[in-house]
Parts: sequence; C-alpha cells; structure tokens
Amino acid sequence: MAKRALLSWSTGKDSAYALYLLRRTPGIRVEGLFTTVNRTHGRVAMHAVNEALLDLQARGVGLPLRKLEIPYPCSNEKYQTVMGAFVHEARSQGVESMAFGDVFLEDVRKYREEKLESTGITPLFPLWGLETDHMARGLLDAGFRMIITCVDPRHVPKDFAGRQFDDSLLKDLPSPVDPCGENGEFHTFVYDGPIFKKPLHVEVGGIVERDGFGFADVVLP
Repeated sequence: MAKRALLSWSTGKDSAYALYLLRRTPGIRVEGLFTTVNRTHGRVAMHAVNEALLDLQARGVGLPLRKLEIPYPCSNEKYQTVMGAFVHEARSQGVESMAFGDVFLEDVRKYREEKLESTGITPLFPLWGLETDHMARGLLDAGFRMIITCVDPRHVPKDFAGRQFDDSLLKDLPSPVDPCGENGEFHTFVYDGPIFKKPLHVEVGGIVERDGFGFADVVLP
C-alpha cells in the first residue's frame, strides 16, 4: 500500500517539481499540501504570493491545502510551535511522510530530519542531489511555466522580478547565480505545467522593494 504523504508547498518551482516527481514515484501517494502564510499580510512567506493565488494553485493540482498561519516577524520558536502542532495533528490522522523541495542545503535537510525524527513521520526529499542546471532544464522540458516573484538584488538585478523563468532568463543570469536560485537568489510562482489540470490565468502587477528584496506582485487579471 502506498505511503500517505503531505508536501511542503512554496508556490514555486521546487515544490511543483517535487510534486511532479512524487506523482511518478511508486509507493508514495501525495494527499495534500501545507504552506506557511504570513497572517499579517495574507501572503506566502518569502515568495510573497497572495493567498488567493495559493488557493488557486491547490485547486489546480487537485489537492487539499493546509495553511499554517505565522506572525510577521516570526521567531524560530513560534515557527517551531506552529509546525510541531501541525506535524502532531498530521500523524494522528495517519500521515506517514512529509516531502520537501530541498536540493542541496545540508543544514536545512538536517533541521527537517531532526524535527521529524521522533514523530513517526518520515521526511522525503525527492529533489535531493539533483544538478540544478539539469533541474532547470527538466522543469522547462516538462512544460512548467513560472514567474520570478522575488529577487535578492545583491545577486540578481532588480528588473528580473516579474520575468518569466525561461531559456532567456537562464542565459541572462549573472555568474555564479544558481540556475534554480537555490541559494536564495530568487523565488518563483508556477502557473502551468503537467501537475495542473489547466493553466492558471495570472499576470504581473506592480514591482516593489521591501526588506531589501525586489518583489513582483502576481495578480489575477
């Protein structure tokens, strides 16, 4: 029997590609998504995507979504309390695994493994160890379509916010920026691809700078 799994969902390419691979993995059944949401602004943490679009994505991939509300700013202690309560609840409902879209950051993986170690829930890392240039190519070849929602201007020009993640963007990325932004150089919003029943109709609204980052507001037309 397939193991019941939940997937950490960021609205971006890593979690989308993780879902794509998990759905092709025997013995795993993804039953839902979970996302931390900034309750002050009603947006997904870091990616700054509006809750309405988060809900639209969940419906698009046909999975129930659990939103975990956190304050802004959020201390690590508060985050752990919210996440710990959710993990306990999920385990009591028969969830056996939680999947994450981490690729190579060892400290992040170790943190997740330590927090789940005594819970009875097994962490899964379907993207772990992938070469990010191959991953970027795999995303585009599979038909995923994405918008850059957040950039760190210390590494990526501010005007990259709002651009499509495509071949042109990959060619324009300055060296040594990771092609998938795995060091936090940029974040994305996925609106089309093989995991969706149909494309999501969205467009880029305003571009703003906040907390030292450049953000593109993805909106409904």
